[in-house]
Amino acid sequence: MRHAVLAFLLVIAFPLNAKTPPAAAIASAHPLATQAGFDILDAGGNAFDAAVAVAAVLAVVEPYSAGMGGGGFWLLHRASDQHEVMLDARETAPAAATADMYQDEDGTVVRDWAINGPAAAGIPGQAEAFAHLAAGYGRLPLADVLAPAIRIAREGFAVDDHYRKLANYRKDALNRFPQARAIFLTNGEVPHTGYLLQQPDLAGVLEAIAANGRDGFYAGEVAKKLVEGVQFNGGLWTLDDLKNYRVIERAPVVGSFRGARIVSAAPPSSGGVVLLEALAILDQVTDGSTSEADFTHRAVEAMRRAYRDRALYLGDPDFVSMPLEKLLSSDYAAAQAATIDARRATPSDSLGDPVTVQQGNHTTHLSVLDMEGNRVSATLSINLPFGSAFVPAGTGVVLNNEMDDFSAKPGVPNAYGLVGSEANAIAPGKRPLSSMTPTFVEFDNKVAILGTPGGSRIISMVMLGVIEALKGTPPQQWVSAPRFHHQYLPDRVHAEPSFVGGELAKSLRLKGHQVDSTGRPYGNMQAILWDSAAGTVQAAADPRAIGKSKVRPTRPRDLP
Repeated sequence: MRHAVLAFLLVIAFPLNAKTPPAAAIASAHPLATQAGFDILDAGGNAFDAAVAVAAVLAVVEPYSAGMGGGGFWLLHRASDQHEVMLDARETAPAAATADMYQDEDGTVVRDWAINGPAAAGIPGQAEAFAHLAAGYGRLPLADVLAPAIRIAREGFAVDDHYRKLANYRKDALNRFPQARAIFLTNGEVPHTGYLLQQPDLAGVLEAIAANGRDGFYAGEVAKKLVEGVQFNGGLWTLDDLKNYRVIERAPVVGSFRGARIVSAAPPSSGGVVLLEALAILDQVTDGSTSEADFTHRAVEAMRRAYRDRALYLGDPDFVSMPLEKLLSSDYAAAQAATIDARRATPSDSLGDPVTVQQGNHTTHLSVLDMEGNRVSATLSINLPFGSAFVPAGTGVVLNNEMDDFSAKPGVPNAYGLVGSEANAIAPGKRPLSSMTPTFVEFDNKVAILGTPGGSRIISMVMLGVIEALKGTPPQQWVSAPRFHHQYLPDRVHAEPSFVGGELAKSLRLKGHQVDSTGRPYGNMQAILWDSAAGTVQAAADPRAIGKSKVRPTRPRDLP
């Protein structure tokens, strides 16, 4: 719990100021990324500049989680005019994509095609997001903001145990593709702890973006190398696919729970909708007198119902009509709550025909607050660890395998007997459904900024984090508390080992829930709390991983 102790100490108190924070805060999944964010704040940048710097460094030091070959969702709050927006930088399906592209002649889904190699990759949104943020929200030149990532890519960073664990998980896939093998392995093996991993080709791509903005990635030599590498190895990308990619500004979803205002990701992320629906259901069946055991049971039941609606209804809003007003209404929450038995678990198959959505499980998150009150919560991904494990020659860019987040064969049971949703079927230019849930919570003169990786478990983790925040606990408790999860199907509670052996798990079993251990802790939440009444800022990085949170006033570059 070394990281937990460090994070708990990151509290700075100053004279009260209701309008602006007394300090800036950054929490990210890697110490080098957090430091890069503060370097940019110290140089005169704002939270949006810092967030790009953090994300760019994460693209270098977390090739297993996110990068220039991926995308994500950026939740922004601009203090000067209270403007809130979600930047949808989710990947898109290539124009040549088809609904049955991952099925063989017999109609069987070949999962390897959707997971490994360039055919698994959607058109990335990360570079466009960087350029969009710099042009519309940042204060510094993009070249300055990307400088820390460029330096680390060229000079290298020391491989740690977390890198080694995830590289081992994907070692066979990395060995299949020469460029990835040469960069991320040594003689086909995972490099030792402390090995200096240098990525000069990736540095070159970042330099091209720094010099030319979006055209540094989506046009010119970089685009040509990306497309040639993909097409030569069986993928579908074209130069027009890259040229036509655009980040979309979308209104976030906004709701309330126990008096708190909650702002979260909108479709094509399912995160905010499922989070708000589950909390609205929970609000109907719990109050201050509810015991912890009963609260846990009802939280599981709320998750069960909200996750079922995720699979039934949600997808890319540019392709699918979704009943969002209904799903987020108090009447619908009351109707769903009325189906919960306070004494017994509800079998999922009793709620209707089974549906599910595929979802990858490796991602990263960053949270940023500057001293003006600007804030960013961003969740970024390339899907599985090391994405598709494919790197186009001369780019150093690990491509995502987000195409696997589509339903590869809607309407037909997969190998597990689960049926995918038509709403998330593959189509040219479409964005696959996601669980990423970057979130802001406003309550009692406080602002919480949080999010986490974790695939389909992201939403339930953020839900539990929001509940902890509203209890008045510090961010360290949000990121450290034992986690449990239900996603409708499979019909069981998945929970961390520390939860499975406890009294709450026992109480769930007595009510008929099947509680299974995940075998290891999961998630990597990054959280910030600004309490304007108390004049404090706190931050915490999840102790389950190697992240770093930091709180301090920013200072001019020329001061020590």
